[in-house]
Amino acid sequence: MSPELVQEAPTDGGRLLRTLAAFRATGHSDMAFGGPVVDSGTALHITSLHSAQTRALQGLRVRSGFGLGGKALLMGRPVSVTNYYDARGITHQYDGPVRAEQLETVTALPIVVDRVPRMVVYLGHRAQVVLGDVWYDAFAPLVRRLEREIAVDDEVRRRVAGLRGLTRDPAPTPQPAVQLTRADLRDISDELADLASLVQDDALRARLEEVRSRVEQGRSPAAGPGSRRTPAAPTGLAAREIDVLAQVALGQSNREVAASLGLVESTVKSYLKNAMRKLHASNRVHAVRLAREAGLID
Repeated sequence: MSPELVQEAPTDGGRLLRTLAAFRATGHSDMAFGGPVVDSGTALHITSLHSAQTRALQGLRVRSGFGLGGKALLMGRPVSVTNYYDARGITHQYDGPVRAEQLETVTALPIVVDRVPRMVVYLGHRAQVVLGDVWYDAFAPLVRRLEREIAVDDEVRRRVAGLRGLTRDPAPTPQPAVQLTRADLRDISDELADLASLVQDDALRARLEEVRSRVEQGRSPAAGPGSRRTPAAPTGLAAREIDVLAQVALGQSNREVAASLGLVESTVKSYLKNAMRKLHASNRVHAVRLAREAGLID
């Protein structure tokens, strides 16, 4: 059966290419390629190639249980062959694209999140190479980092989906709706800021910032007649940025602020940096003084 070619899936190609480059460098491999698991886990879609000689593997859809990658997908663990074309235990309907790249030793590494394979990374050598345990162990930090990134992206998309209905533009005709208080909108805005600080996907971060901007507009006095909202501070500081400054004013370190507000330390640093920029402060002490003068904190 000939390989099934499909159009490239809409993925973060830049981040995937950087991931493949890191795997290739770690494995001292000649080539790396891979892509996401699709069709409810029944196939994987090769969307990116690194150091390829041809585009024979681009867009290939590999079915679960078929070929080397399909076997790794089915088993949920790494699979490797020293001589791809003579290897037993795998099917060979994808030999053509592999041969076009002159690959001999090939490894397929499934990336598994919550026991579900999410993508497969291939590493290929254009010579027959015997791979040992030390070679496999070297990938552990990369695999763990990639699994964490996917898990964070999943959580961000889940929360964005839950917030989307709350931040849509008003319908042309009046519709019964739950009235959000200023406190509700502040909580939504703060959560979006927290999520944006965790995301490495530039496109997804931009979406979060756009949704947060719409929420902030909803907190402004022009959001609707009769709304009881206080004007935003002239500095434009977000609520969480003011909270962080208030804790810093108490003499707390970034780590202590994170513990007090239930944030991670890197998020606190991000809020503090943004607050200093908006206040035109030269350091954290200066930022606290300016915030007090503006009546933002006690």
